[in-house]
Amino acid sequence: NLVESGGGLVQPGGSLRLSCAPSERPFSREDMAWFRQAPGNQREFVAARRRDGHLYYGDSVKGRFTLTRDSSTKTMYLQMNSLKPEDTAVYYCAAGVVILSRTRDVHAYTYWGQGTQVTVSS
Repeated sequence: NLVESGGGLVQPGGSLRLSCAPSERPFSREDMAWFRQAPGNQREFVAARRRDGHLYYGDSVKGRFTLTRDSSTKTMYLQMNSLKPEDTAVYYCAAGVVILSRTRDVHAYTYWGQGTQVTVSS
């Protein structure tokens, strides 16, 4: 249902843009989010765009990452700037109807993509 792309290897301080494209339906009425998971860690909230357009960011990425969504294609983008080695993880796109208080809760989302690897290393 969700297809991520755009991951890769980048040096510290560099940038990447991840894409999350809906493959079977537009997810126009769902809240959408990005999570990431590094080896040995739990899946961590990165950013979310709720269906009312409000944006939310995790503390570790605030000011460096920007979430946007193309209104025509419904593709969601995560622009990642000033990348750090600790940003290395598999990044997952998620969607679902989520109550406000659970926006950052990994268990609140119903639909998930397969993930895309981001590696920040010199």
